[in-house]
Amino acid sequence: MKSALFAAAFVLASSAQAAPLALGNGEQLVYRVSWAIIPAVGRITVTAHSGLGPARQPQLQVTTETETRGLGYLILPFDARAESDYDVGTGRLVHFGESSATRSRVAAHTMDFDYPRQQALYSDPGSGAPARALPLPAGDPTDLIDCLLTTRNWNLTPGQTHDALVFFEDDFYLLTVHALGYEDIMTPLGAFHALVLEPRMEKTPPLGMFKRGSTVKVWIAQAAPHLPVRFQVQFNFGSGVATLTDYRPPSPASAPAPK
Repeated sequence: MKSALFAAAFVLASSAQAAPLALGNGEQLVYRVSWAIIPAVGRITVTAHSGLGPARQPQLQVTTETETRGLGYLILPFDARAESDYDVGTGRLVHFGESSATRSRVAAHTMDFDYPRQQALYSDPGSGAPARALPLPAGDPTDLIDCLLTTRNWNLTPGQTHDALVFFEDDFYLLTVHALGYEDIMTPLGAFHALVLEPRMEKTPPLGMFKRGSTVKVWIAQAAPHLPVRFQVQFNFGSGVATLTDYRPPSPASAPAPK
């Protein structure tokens, strides 16, 4: 599986330039999460802020905060925070950190990317194990949520596909995002004519929820600024839907697009 992943990722990297950043400085998206017949079990807030990295290079940090609320909190208290630091000049992810807390478990891990050495340093302090250097497949890795947000820049049309290198904890895998067709949907922000996208694991053996038969879809509004207005994760025991309820556009002094 690893050899197939590296071969496919090499082809992906050699045929594509760095993608534009998913969000601009100051941009924020807030989603209401519903589960089955429960209309509001949680909230997802994605915010982007520009800053400087360790070498004083311009960076954009994308922060994703997830929390259960109301009845959802009573059933399963959950809070999570993920921070993705992107180099503005290249558009590449240089650092990722994620932490989460439930009623019985607290977890955290980080990933630092060294592209010249083709490796990523993975750290999981809670495990007690030392940090590990992982082979880094060619390409521009990102986590799943950032990947789905970035699809707003791909300008796909029905029938087209786009490959992306994604990681979950210490595993890298390839997703092939399919453009299925257009739908008109209603949200608290109004009506949108949206393109429906579905990521699938086709070029490597399925992992995680994809191995268990789950599916993911995202609806991208076709009018600028091409907002991801809805996400859906379908499990065998029900589906979760995140609907955009609030939006703040980038500030006028937004970070420049990557070269």
